[in-house]
Amino acid sequence: MTTARSSEQHTNGHPVTAPGPRWDPFDPPAAEQTAADPDQTPVAPESAPGPATTGSAPLAGSVGEEAEATQHVAQEPPRTPEPDPNPGSGSTATAGDLTWGGPGEGVGLRPGDRSGDRPLDAELSSAALLRPTKDVPRTGWRAALYALTGGLVNPGASEADRARALMVERVNQRLAGCYRVAAVSVKGGVGKTSTTALLGSAFASLRGDRVIALDANPDRGNLAEKLPSETTATVRHLLADAAQIRTVSDIRAYTSQSKARLEVLASESDPATSEAFSAADYHAAIDLLSTHYNIILTDCGTGLLHSALQAAVEVADSLLIITSASIDGARSAKATMEWLEAHGHRELVARSVTVITGVGARNHAVDLDTVERFFASHTRAVIRVPFDPHLADGAEIDLETLAPRTRDAVLELAALVADDFARPGRLDHHRRRTPALLPGTTTLPGTGARPAGPADRR
Repeated sequence: MTTARSSEQHTNGHPVTAPGPRWDPFDPPAAEQTAADPDQTPVAPESAPGPATTGSAPLAGSVGEEAEATQHVAQEPPRTPEPDPNPGSGSTATAGDLTWGGPGEGVGLRPGDRSGDRPLDAELSSAALLRPTKDVPRTGWRAALYALTGGLVNPGASEADRARALMVERVNQRLAGCYRVAAVSVKGGVGKTSTTALLGSAFASLRGDRVIALDANPDRGNLAEKLPSETTATVRHLLADAAQIRTVSDIRAYTSQSKARLEVLASESDPATSEAFSAADYHAAIDLLSTHYNIILTDCGTGLLHSALQAAVEVADSLLIITSASIDGARSAKATMEWLEAHGHRELVARSVTVITGVGARNHAVDLDTVERFFASHTRAVIRVPFDPHLADGAEIDLETLAPRTRDAVLELAALVADDFARPGRLDHHRRRTPALLPGTTTLPGTGARPAGPADRR
């Protein structure tokens, strides 16, 4: 269930590959035959002069007279169109069944054959030439019937299938530049990390561009544990080698990737590390990643006053405000939202999405409708993610293992976030900020060169 405070403009970006329409297996009716060539205009024979005949026997000399009349008709020169009395007026003059137009106009078309000012090429478009077909059903008895009959019987897609197809189109909207999402909550254990992994997996599996999730928890984060581990490298190792990073393949050596194609950059988990992940570290990491990835999701820590979380909020295009379906979870999310609004991020909160997690698990006494209405008055949309045993296990997340209701909720969440891709002026927010230097160096991330100094500007 989703509550949206305002309607959104949707644009179409990267098209998703979907099963194409099938030809109608039945032949078209005999009445649907193509018309004759308009350029071939038959000439009606003129009747031969002479007395009328009666009966079946011709009169004497009638055969010769008919041959002479036929020869006369064949030798008659073709008629030419009369000149236009008003040259340049755009009118046409007709001769017989032909229409003679001005320069660039078709020949053999009657005035009634034209449809406004629509070009003739529009009549040869795919929409005009292809037979209309029903959408192929994907789920339920409709899909079973379609499969059993080998496509001969197509009951069409259900309303649920059509709704999912529309959401997939929204997820694949065109995206310019890099889009950054930060998941925030002052309360732990509300599903913030799982939501980050779910949203990233949905984007990575449905879109064709690169998606990465960054664990920006200054303490020991567990985002990397939600995906199969391929490396022990962390964001610390990436920043230490950032001066040598040139391509996405270089970054790939520091990340783990799920079968949904989502990459994860882990946080530092060594207890011997005394230096916390700071705002400077986050800015350097995000500047490096944004040159190679289209969507970056940040799993923030729970400390609102920590510099890394403030840095993530500063560069975010939108937020995921996470709350559990409980009273203390809703109060914590309310406190998070009010703190953000009080510190200059009211507009950012207004274009963010509230996610209520674990709906349906031992919280029947909580009035979620009231909770939803409250957050819908502050954020762009509110969505409920049902309780799912696969997520409750805390193991690696696999979209295919989720219950159908949970998959639908994750798809809807991705569509809601993608609705903000085409927001006017979104990229101006990133252009106004100067890229951060790598910590302790004079090097810009991903360049291997120091920024211009006073001596360089002379």
